[in-house]
Amino acid sequence: MEPLHPGAVQEPLDPDVGSLDSVRRPRRGQCADRWPVLGAISVGGALGAVARYGTSLAWPTAAGAFPWTTLAINVLGCAVIGTFTVVVTDLWSAHRLVRPFFGTGVLGGFTTFSTYVVDVQRLVERGRAGMALSCLALTVLSALAAVWAAAAVTRRLIERRTR
Repeated sequence: MEPLHPGAVQEPLDPDVGSLDSVRRPRRGQCADRWPVLGAISVGGALGAVARYGTSLAWPTAAGAFPWTTLAINVLGCAVIGTFTVVVTDLWSAHRLVRPFFGTGVLGGFTTFSTYVVDVQRLVERGRAGMALSCLALTVLSALAAVWAAAAVTRRLIERRTR
């Protein structure tokens, strides 16, 4: 696989999984190699979830109101994901546990798309279907825009730096 930029190191997302057979029947020693990854994801996920919960306590949403805190958490988390992805693929050859810890763990625990769905469900149950639909659309569009914009800005900054 060719790197996206000269000097960039690009690896498959999960080099241990090559086919469906390797998922069903792990090779000898393969399971033991995954424990550090699972540990990194677990610790990162716990930290991200605590950060998300703390944010929701600091800026609570009233019952029946638009869930701005959940939207802000998801948009911020997606922007960080966009920046992080570019940095670890185009700029920095990270340790093999950085992506699972920060990308999957911390950012996966921080972004709260499950809470977003519960917020939408509660709005519908309270008769706020229009607000629920707005929340559905705004969250998805804002999250995608945040990833794209953050990745684009990060790439431009990296290109300026390498000139």
